[in-house]
Amino acid sequence: MEVIPRWYHSNMAMTLRLSEKQSAALKKVAQAQGVSMHEVALMAIDDYVSRRQNRLKSAIQRVATEDQELLTRLAK
Repeated sequence: MEVIPRWYHSNMAMTLRLSEKQSAALKKVAQAQGVSMHEVALMAIDDYVSRRQNRLKSAIQRVATEDQELLTRLAK
């Protein structure tokens, strides 16, 4: 028996609880950009995820460069 329908997990909605300060800041940005608060929140999430992925790639590249000799020895 399926308790939670499969469609529920495909594009699940969520509730985002913000402090009054966060809500006011989000509303101010949304009004300034002429978009909804929802759209600003989505843009912020996309930006955060993108920056995190770039930081990870940069860190991996730095380790590969700085520790190249050690990595080469370990690969033998």
